[in-house]
Amino acid sequence: MNEPRPPDLAPLKTNDAATILAGTGLWAVALIVLLIVQPGPDRQWWIWTCVAGIGLGLFGVWHVRRRDRREGLEGHEGPESRTTPPGDGDGTGEPPRRQHEDSGGPARLSGHRDQP
Repeated sequence: MNEPRPPDLAPLKTNDAATILAGTGLWAVALIVLLIVQPGPDRQWWIWTCVAGIGLGLFGVWHVRRRDRREGLEGHEGPESRTTPPGDGDGTGEPPRRQHEDSGGPARLSGHRDQP
Protein backbone atom coordinates (compact mmCIF):
# COMPACT_ATOMS: atom_id res chain seq x y z
CA MET A 1 0.00 0.00 0.00
CA ASN A 2 2.93 2.34 0.65
CA GLU A 3 4.93 1.58 -2.50
CA PRO A 4 7.88 3.81 -3.41
CA ARG A 5 7.37 6.18 -6.30
CA PRO A 6 9.31 5.20 -9.43
CA PRO A 7 11.92 7.75 -10.54
CA ASP A 8 10.97 10.33 -13.17
CA LEU A 9 12.03 9.52 -16.71
CA ALA A 10 14.72 11.68 -18.29
CA PRO A 11 13.40 13.97 -21.04
CA LEU A 12 14.07 12.93 -24.61
CA LYS A 13 16.72 14.85 -26.49
CA THR A 14 15.10 16.25 -29.61
CA ASN A 15 15.96 18.72 -32.33
CA ASP A 16 12.96 21.01 -32.03
CA ALA A 17 14.16 23.49 -34.66
CA ALA A 18 14.45 20.73 -37.30
CA THR A 19 10.96 19.47 -36.49
CA ILE A 20 9.47 22.96 -36.79
CA LEU A 21 11.39 23.59 -40.02
CA ALA A 22 10.01 20.36 -41.49
CA GLY A 23 6.46 21.45 -40.71
CA THR A 24 7.11 24.93 -42.07
CA GLY A 25 8.48 23.37 -45.24
CA LEU A 26 5.28 21.35 -45.64
CA TRP A 27 3.22 24.56 -45.29
CA ALA A 28 5.45 26.15 -47.96
CA VAL A 29 4.91 23.20 -50.34
CA ALA A 30 1.15 23.42 -49.76
CA LEU A 31 1.26 27.16 -50.50
CA ILE A 32 3.15 26.60 -53.75
CA VAL A 33 0.67 23.91 -54.82
CA LEU A 34 -2.27 26.19 -54.03
CA LEU A 35 -0.72 29.08 -55.94
CA ILE A 36 -0.32 26.81 -58.98
CA VAL A 37 -3.79 25.24 -58.74
CA GLN A 38 -5.57 28.55 -57.89
CA PRO A 39 -8.53 27.43 -55.74
CA GLY A 40 -11.91 29.08 -56.30
CA PRO A 41 -12.87 32.38 -54.64
CA ASP A 42 -14.67 30.55 -51.82
CA ARG A 43 -11.45 28.73 -50.92
CA GLN A 44 -8.95 31.59 -50.93
CA TRP A 45 -8.63 31.16 -47.14
CA TRP A 46 -6.60 28.02 -47.84
CA ILE A 47 -3.78 30.22 -49.15
CA TRP A 48 -3.89 32.44 -46.07
CA THR A 49 -3.87 29.38 -43.84
CA CYS A 50 -0.60 28.29 -45.47
CA VAL A 51 0.83 31.79 -45.07
CA ALA A 52 -0.13 31.76 -41.37
CA GLY A 53 1.44 28.31 -40.96
CA ILE A 54 4.70 29.51 -42.50
CA GLY A 55 4.71 32.65 -40.35
CA LEU A 56 4.04 30.75 -37.14
CA GLY A 57 6.65 28.16 -38.08
CA LEU A 58 9.30 30.84 -38.61
CA PHE A 59 8.37 32.40 -35.27
CA GLY A 60 8.63 28.95 -33.66
CA VAL A 61 12.11 28.37 -35.07
CA TRP A 62 13.22 31.79 -33.82
CA HIS A 63 11.76 31.11 -30.38
CA VAL A 64 13.28 27.62 -30.04
CA ARG A 65 16.74 28.77 -31.14
CA ARG A 66 16.56 31.72 -28.75
CA ARG A 67 15.52 29.38 -25.90
CA ASP A 68 18.34 26.96 -26.71
CA ARG A 69 20.91 29.77 -26.75
CA ARG A 70 19.62 31.08 -23.43
CA GLU A 71 19.71 27.66 -21.75
CA GLY A 72 23.04 26.72 -23.28
CA LEU A 73 22.42 23.38 -24.96
CA GLU A 74 25.53 21.79 -23.45
CA GLY A 75 25.11 22.94 -19.84
CA HIS A 76 21.33 22.75 -19.75
CA GLU A 77 19.99 22.03 -16.29
CA GLY A 78 16.88 20.00 -16.89
CA PRO A 79 14.58 18.12 -14.55
CA GLU A 80 17.15 15.32 -14.21
CA SER A 81 19.50 17.66 -12.32
CA ARG A 82 17.02 18.40 -9.54
CA THR A 83 18.02 17.40 -6.04
CA THR A 84 14.41 16.98 -4.90
CA PRO A 85 11.55 15.43 -6.81
CA PRO A 86 8.87 17.74 -8.22
CA GLY A 87 6.44 18.88 -5.61
CA ASP A 88 6.53 21.50 -2.95
CA GLY A 89 10.26 21.29 -2.37
CA ASP A 90 10.19 19.34 0.89
CA GLY A 91 11.72 16.25 -0.73
CA THR A 92 8.62 14.07 -0.40
CA GLY A 93 7.53 14.40 -4.01
CA GLU A 94 4.01 15.17 -2.81
CA PRO A 95 2.24 18.09 -4.48
CA PRO A 96 1.60 21.08 -2.28
CA ARG A 97 -1.69 20.91 -0.42
CA ARG A 98 -4.36 23.35 -1.53
CA GLN A 99 -6.34 25.38 0.95
CA HIS A 100 -10.12 25.62 1.16
CA GLU A 101 -11.12 29.06 0.00
CA ASP A 102 -13.74 29.43 2.71
CA SER A 103 -12.17 27.78 5.76
CA GLY A 104 -8.45 28.07 5.17
CA GLY A 105 -8.01 24.38 6.04
CA PRO A 106 -6.21 21.80 3.91
CA ALA A 107 -8.17 20.45 0.96
CA ARG A 108 -8.28 16.79 0.02
CA LEU A 109 -6.85 16.12 -3.40
CA SER A 110 -8.63 13.48 -5.43
CA GLY A 111 -6.90 10.12 -5.21
CA HIS A 112 -4.65 11.32 -2.38
CA ARG A 113 -4.58 9.47 0.93
CA ASP A 114 -3.02 10.78 4.08
CA GLN A 115 -0.10 8.76 5.36
CA PRO A 116 -0.71 7.14 8.79
